[in-house]
Amino acid sequence: MIDGATIEGRASGMTHRSFTASDGYEVHVGCWPAAQPARGHVVILHGVQSHSGWYGSLGRALSAAGYQASFPDRRGSGPNSQDRGHAPSAGRLVADLAEWVRIIRSEGPGLPVTMGGISWGGKLALILTARHPELVDGLALICPGLLPRIGVSFGEKARIALALFTDRRKTFPIPLSDPALFTGNPEAQAYIAADPLGLREGTAGLMATSFFIDRMVSRAPGKVRQPSLLMIAGRDRIVDNARTLRYFDRLATSDRTVIEYPEAHHTLEFEPDPSRYAGDLIAWIRGHVERA
Repeated sequence: MIDGATIEGRASGMTHRSFTASDGYEVHVGCWPAAQPARGHVVILHGVQSHSGWYGSLGRALSAAGYQASFPDRRGSGPNSQDRGHAPSAGRLVADLAEWVRIIRSEGPGLPVTMGGISWGGKLALILTARHPELVDGLALICPGLLPRIGVSFGEKARIALALFTDRRKTFPIPLSDPALFTGNPEAQAYIAADPLGLREGTAGLMATSFFIDRMVSRAPGKVRQPSLLMIAGRDRIVDNARTLRYFDRLATSDRTVIEYPEAHHTLEFEPDPSRYAGDLIAWIRGHVERA
């Protein structure tokens, strides 16, 4: 693993844990322990390029509100240096998350678990909620990349398909190279551009995994019956908000909440006042997940 100290500047207060997945991979998890008697677990999944260290403001707010906040870093990303940029399969990524949630449920039996997904992480959060309803009490989708505006070109798809037969670990650029796609904040753009843990290339295996994840997302709405929250940013250049709202309306749950931030960009953590979305998330958890 990459030294966790490299992300401490932004993620002050984070503690570092890891667990060994059932295939032997050691997965890093950034954690903000509850600052008062715990009232629940909140698990947040980061995007395709980001990692746990981006979300210190949210982690600290959840901790102060009494939640055990954990941010598992997807294998091959963030502090997880083994097989950098690679994923063996969609099923493996979902299994990693299920194994982590079982660990925290055993550590805090009886506490509700809210699964949150930011950007690309929204796909995994949704799939886990649909496939393992016994593990998740509430689902929060934060500017989720379920239906993105941006994708790889047809030519790039052809090269990826060829690499799947010749070299699954051949790398390709992730089509999110411009930090302005994430935020309008110049300081945050500079942080993203210089971030040594940001993932800018993925293997053919990861790209293929993303394709199969998209197929799993398309089949998931009818299986999501937990209280669900959708947060969208009005100036999001990555997410197709209109299609995402239509998708969200198809979830099987009758408890659906939408919060829109008209002036915000894709990464709410980098907005001038990130406490706003953190506070909205906490209020929703208390009013919907804990109450249920």
